[in-house]
Amino acid sequence: MRALFVGGTIDNSELDMDGEPPIHYPENTGGGQPRYRLYQVGRSNGDIAYAVYAAPGLPDEEAERIADERDYARRFNAEEVVRGVDAR
Repeated sequence: MRALFVGGTIDNSELDMDGEPPIHYPENTGGGQPRYRLYQVGRSNGDIAYAVYAAPGLPDEEAERIADERDYARRFNAEEVVRGVDAR
């Protein structure tokens, strides 16, 4: 699965992940630091192909606009299955 980031200091960054996407990235900061939140998940052939994480404080409308503009579903030949606060 590919984790994709919108907004914040690591905007437009990507990394590979295994397993289920965590609700926040990084999962455990230990210092109360803001964490990216899971915003969108896309599946291909039943498997998670990508997970989009939005920066802390980024409005859902802006996260949606950026994700749509970058067209992750097409890029990964996947179907967007969940978006927003119900991304898990």
